[in-house]
Amino acid sequence: MLNKRTFCQGAVAVAAMGLLGGAQAQPRVIKFANQNGKGHPIVQGMDKFAELVAQKSGGRLKVQVFPGGALGGDQANVSALQGGMLEMASMNSGIFASIVKEFAVYDFPFMFGNPREADAVLDGPFGKQLHAKLEDKGLVGLAYYELGFRHLTNNRRPITKVEDIAGLKLRVIPNPINVDWVSALGANPTPLPFPELYAALEQRAVDGQENPVATIWGAKFYEVQKYLTLTYHQYNPQSVVVSKKFWDSLSADDRRILQEAALESAKFQRQQARASVDSTLDNLKKAGMQVSELPAAEVAKMRERMKPVIAKHTAAVGEATVAALQAELDKLRK
Repeated sequence: MLNKRTFCQGAVAVAAMGLLGGAQAQPRVIKFANQNGKGHPIVQGMDKFAELVAQKSGGRLKVQVFPGGALGGDQANVSALQGGMLEMASMNSGIFASIVKEFAVYDFPFMFGNPREADAVLDGPFGKQLHAKLEDKGLVGLAYYELGFRHLTNNRRPITKVEDIAGLKLRVIPNPINVDWVSALGANPTPLPFPELYAALEQRAVDGQENPVATIWGAKFYEVQKYLTLTYHQYNPQSVVVSKKFWDSLSADDRRILQEAALESAKFQRQQARASVDSTLDNLKKAGMQVSELPAAEVAKMRERMKPVIAKHTAAVGEATVAALQAELDKLRK
């Protein structure tokens, strides 16, 4: 029979075990950042990733999605990832060219002809080998989402021929190849971080910008831009990356969970992005944008203007990298 003292000691021990168990049951939080707003296909992919991680880990891992540049711009996110202050982010793969030069190949104009080509290259050896180069820089690449094919908007005039682009002040992603291809068209490139773009368009500090239709809609650029010209001049993959400091702190099982969830959510994200293009274009028209497609003959002229830019940046990126990508594309096109 237990005396009062023994019972109290046992109750204290059980309570302590309960507190300990409660502490152990607290999920490990993973912050996941991106520049696009809620509802954007990229953010839909991130939400799907969060859902999959919760399922696969039985709630041990909890992903918190931070859209809309809530945790700063892309470069700030890269620094935070490298320092271990941010666990995950999704951003344009070309942004990593500042730390691994080969990533600039993803910003080459007219590199991919269609989504099938992009999927094959990114999910195959080429895409994986490029992501592997990030590990020395404190990042681990898990998968590729897609931002999609980029198009041109402006507030001055409809673009019916390549010459109409000349003289426009266009915001570009802050990296050399984007500055150069805009210059090659006779326009004036203005590098700006994405969170500053809406205000720059609203204040007429720039005439236009270029982005996929989902981003044009999600960022409400239709409020400050009149003309949308479908040019398909560039395809943007988005790398899903993890801080290597965080990655190294995970068990092998938790790493597997994150890797599987990233690949599964990437398939879902691309499907969402591609399925939404037509309805998004309809929404942009209803919102007052004048939408047109650059004629094929003009696209051919645009490609021709890009050739010296591609040649210049092939030397900077490395001819072996560009040749490897081109070889993959040639196989797909046979």
